[in-house]
Amino acid sequence: MPRDAKIFIAGHRGMVGSAITRKFEREGYTRLLKRTHRELDLRNQQAVKEFFDLERPEYVVLASARVGGIMANKTHPAEFLVENLEIQNNVIMQAFRTGVKKFCFLGSSCIYPCKAPQPIKEEYLLTGPLEPTNEGYALAKIAGYKLCLYLSKEYGFPTVSLMPCNLYGTNDNYDPENSHVFPAFIRRFTEAAAKQLPEVTLWGTGAPLREFLHVDDVADAVYYFLQNRNEPEVINIGYGSDLSIRELAEKIAAAAGFTGRLRWDSSRPDGMYRKLMDSTRARSLGWSPKISLDEGIARTVREYLAGDGRRNG
Repeated sequence: MPRDAKIFIAGHRGMVGSAITRKFEREGYTRLLKRTHRELDLRNQQAVKEFFDLERPEYVVLASARVGGIMANKTHPAEFLVENLEIQNNVIMQAFRTGVKKFCFLGSSCIYPCKAPQPIKEEYLLTGPLEPTNEGYALAKIAGYKLCLYLSKEYGFPTVSLMPCNLYGTNDNYDPENSHVFPAFIRRFTEAAAKQLPEVTLWGTGAPLREFLHVDDVADAVYYFLQNRNEPEVINIGYGSDLSIRELAEKIAAAAGFTGRLRWDSSRPDGMYRKLMDSTRARSLGWSPKISLDEGIARTVREYLAGDGRRNG
């Protein structure tokens, strides 16, 4: 991609979108198109059409989505399904209509069946039922990927679709009602350490296994595959190993300086037991993560304590 290419990063203020924006800026790209939700509501079909007609971006990265943790997904599945379908359909179809040179669709590991063999390979998609607690969001992401795939197969629309594992890092959402497990732990343990609390109660049993990848590694993957991938089939983007939620809590508690007791409320949902991505395909194509989990945790705790790199905190 030439350095003066017009690149639209949809969702540039979110965790993933802002990381992608920083990556492109570091690489010397000077014509990044950015619109806030107030400036451009991606759910509005006419507004998105007018934006593409006016700006004519050459490359598009769709990093905008309605996201949330277990409780938000479980409570509002209709909203997660409808809003994400609206965003995806509008941006994908206008990019197709205006002849975008390359389109990057970002999904999530939740697109895979809840009982898929581990680690999860790309070919396991649609081979079984989804995890009920985030089914609405997962269905939307599957539809978005399939739309990109169909447009590519039928009309030659150049797309690349990446499915990251659980993400964390700079500019994460730390809202106590809507955050994912990683930022929730960062907030809980830094606050508990500051208050010298004797105990912190956490949801579930702590037994489920999860894989976590720093958002800067995802941005690196987007940058790499936009330039080195021309096939539309999905690619898993993962760290390569997982750990239990209990182990994650212990690591973050230690990094935050919390020395109290951890108590697990087993009456609360655990979600899918294990979700480890098989990222063999991505590695065979030349990409691999660079930030270790321990380094990422330490960096994220420092950013949170400094008041940087967070939203809704």
